[in-house]
Amino acid sequence: MKQLVARAIVLSRTDFGEADRIITFLTPDNGKVRLMARGVRRAKSRLAGGIELFSVSDITYMMGKSGRDGLGTLISARLDTHYGHIVQDILRVQLGYDLIKLLHKITEDEPESDYFDLLQQAFAGLNGDLDVDVIRLWFMAQLLRLSGSSPNLATDTAGAKLVADALYNFDFDSMAFAPHPAAHLSAAHIKVMRLLFNMPDLATLRQVQGIAHLLPDIAPLLHAMRQTYLRV
Repeated sequence: MKQLVARAIVLSRTDFGEADRIITFLTPDNGKVRLMARGVRRAKSRLAGGIELFSVSDITYMMGKSGRDGLGTLISARLDTHYGHIVQDILRVQLGYDLIKLLHKITEDEPESDYFDLLQQAFAGLNGDLDVDVIRLWFMAQLLRLSGSSPNLATDTAGAKLVADALYNFDFDSMAFAPHPAAHLSAAHIKVMRLLFNMPDLATLRQVQGIAHLLPDIAPLLHAMRQTYLRV
């Protein structure tokens, strides 16, 4: 049976039997693959170092006889990049787990390679000093973008250009902002949302200053979009 090689990120690990694990990997080219890692829980296993969470590894594997739906076999795993600083902060660890679970839940078996890049960038951000709230909302905005559920951040519900001196509510039916004199979302909030949705490179977002105080107003809006359009 043909051996396949891929870069991979661990999405889930389930103990099986006395020493094995069933691991779901996310790969950029082959989507999700479920593999049996035999003997990986033994002390001297050569596979153990290559299946760490918050890491990117190079794996070699064989798919099961029934194709993508079958359980394949992990042959080798070599750690390429381990974002080890994440585990030194409980908030970053928890967010890392949450992002992995969220991406795993909303994606099909063959997600685009952009999802692999997204998760790797999130690990890099969590491994540094970027604010966890910025990472959380950026990740959520990017998931919405990749799913085709980006809001209209250019014109309001009437088709008029969004302006700097107006206040807005958000209309979920049209996925656009509606001007209202008593609303609390300003042009500054919309500017931050543009950054979150339109900047797929998290490293670039690091250079943007002065957005933290606007995030508490934006967070409920993005959470509502997530529940409405991603169903999670």
